[in-house]
Amino acid sequence: MDIDFLLLLVTLLSGALAGWLLYRWVLERRQRRRPYVAPALRGWPSQSAPASPPQHRICLVGDLGAVATDGRDPVLNLLRRWLREAGAQGTVVLLGDNVYPVGLPPLGHPRRADAEIRLDIQLELLRDFPGQVVFLSGNHDWNKGRADGYEYLRAQEAYVRQQLPQAHYLPVNGCPGPVALPLADGLVLLVLNTQWWVQRGPRPLGPAHGCTATDARQPFLELRELLARHQGQRVVVAGHHPLYSNAVHGGKFTVKQHVFPLTAAHKRAYLPLPIVGSLFPAYRRVLGAAEDMSYPPYRRMRRRLLQVLRQFPGVVYAAGHDHNLQYFLRHDVHYLVSGAGSKTSYVQPGGRAGFTHEHKGFFSLDYYADGQLWLHTWEPADNDGTPAEPVFSCLLAAEPAPTPPPPAPAPADSLG
Repeated sequence: MDIDFLLLLVTLLSGALAGWLLYRWVLERRQRRRPYVAPALRGWPSQSAPASPPQHRICLVGDLGAVATDGRDPVLNLLRRWLREAGAQGTVVLLGDNVYPVGLPPLGHPRRADAEIRLDIQLELLRDFPGQVVFLSGNHDWNKGRADGYEYLRAQEAYVRQQLPQAHYLPVNGCPGPVALPLADGLVLLVLNTQWWVQRGPRPLGPAHGCTATDARQPFLELRELLARHQGQRVVVAGHHPLYSNAVHGGKFTVKQHVFPLTAAHKRAYLPLPIVGSLFPAYRRVLGAAEDMSYPPYRRMRRRLLQVLRQFPGVVYAAGHDHNLQYFLRHDVHYLVSGAGSKTSYVQPGGRAGFTHEHKGFFSLDYYADGQLWLHTWEPADNDGTPAEPVFSCLLAAEPAPTPPPPAPAPADSLG
């Protein structure tokens, strides 16, 4: 093979890559920050929720860790409105990544004071709320998954319990879970610590740490048992990591991430590395960074969770992690990504998604006495938290949850 042919081949490949990147860039320019609704759901504006008040309401908001501390944070002010409307018949679930960039460091750490301020803003907002408050932890709360992350998690859990004793920080002590929390008659929240499966370094396990699970597979068996026990009720399963996503942790990358890959480490590192830069997204899509779906421990956790959830139609699984709003319906199970509490990032429309939007905000679930379940988007129009015009609502269930026959016992190795 002569040099001229090699040069021609490299030139053609480079041109093809440049053309593909240009095409993708044009698509992204058209898509950015525009809500996407799948064709099957585009009739949502003609639907309306019942005029009667919901029996119970759940706010699902994730990744609040970078909220503004000057009182002008748009999501916190919008959340304040939701809290007033929901009152005692409401539950707020904070889906993790409660403090950026590394959670709440131990006492004496130079970042401790700033982290406390960030967390105090949230705790003060929730202090007088008469409903239930549930905190989950995310990868940032575990010091971005580093080996000493368990120490950071324990520090945050202890701080929340001290400053807001009525709040639940679940699962307790950083255990994998699952934990069941009744919210209302016929409505239960099941909480998993999904970071446990991808965390490096020490992780609590077994009775010595107050955990029911003694190995990495047992939580999935316990989740299946809890779901079977609560058949005929409405069930929400909450974890930090999504099981479906059209964003970066699901392997969807922007042109910027192909051309300027170093911006993943520092947002101002605009050193162009075309072609070479595409290797990083390819690596994350195939093998994955520690917080990507393709990362082997995450992939195993996701596969096991999906195996369990698919046996229980009607369940809602809610997560944060990706900084946008997404809704998926797969095998009669509803999957939410509500990680736009303080940041936004690109989300690709289409694919398996029913709805996507790159915008700050959160989802809420409204449960009615007649069995209806409604999903609503809450997005701020300004820093005062004025609600924007709804971009999506959806009737998820129109009647009480069915009581199907219990599934056959899973083989002992089926979740391995």
